[in-house]
Amino acid sequence: MKFISWNVNGLRAVLKKDFLSIFKQQNADFFCIQETKLQEGQVELELPGYNKYWNYADKKGYSGTAIFAKTPAQNVYYGIDNDVFDHEGRVITLEYPDFFLITCYTPNSQAKLKRLEFRLKWEEAFLKYIQTLDSKKPIVLCGDLNVAHENIDLKNWKTNHYSAGFSDEERQKLSSFLDAGFTDSFRYLHPTKTGIYSWWSYRFHARENNAGWRIDYFITSNILQSKIINADILTQIYGSDHCPILLQLKI
Repeated sequence: MKFISWNVNGLRAVLKKDFLSIFKQQNADFFCIQETKLQEGQVELELPGYNKYWNYADKKGYSGTAIFAKTPAQNVYYGIDNDVFDHEGRVITLEYPDFFLITCYTPNSQAKLKRLEFRLKWEEAFLKYIQTLDSKKPIVLCGDLNVAHENIDLKNWKTNHYSAGFSDEERQKLSSFLDAGFTDSFRYLHPTKTGIYSWWSYRFHARENNAGWRIDYFITSNILQSKIINADILTQIYGSDHCPILLQLKI
């Protein structure tokens, strides 16, 4: 079973940059995207053989998530059942007989960490939501989690220590999340691999110089560790400031 996750940083923009060819080439069972940046009816997207699930932000041109799935879900849930956080289109959950698939676009703490308090409250509510799902059946969580976990997950870690996405508080929240019974699939297969990132700033020729961050993840319930066949970061694919990431599971 093949999963793809990609923060497209605007679906309408990436549709002009060969998105459909990339989508067809990947031929994933599940293709999850973050930052759609659109409202219902603003794009016509023909994906034969796929069921389409959308969660739109109340604010126009902001946030938003989608999942395109070959197999229709038994149940679909939008948000995390928390009105404080469910107006930005950040989470979709699909329920299947053997697992839950969740795509997530985690709030950014922003410049000078001005939204850090909101972000940390989100983390607590989101973990509670995931644990509720995990108590029923295993989870596969993917998306832009807006945090580089360890020093090896970004190139310039020393100068970014207190930047959004690499603050001590955000990193600790991800550690606590994983310690609660979940696996970072890429690090599970590649525990010491360096120089592989999923996001690069548009400034300072960052992608050309591979001055990137690994902030996009596939995280699974620990019980699925033995089912992980492959976890990769598709750095050769362009079209966004993020590149897609991949997970293959034997389910």
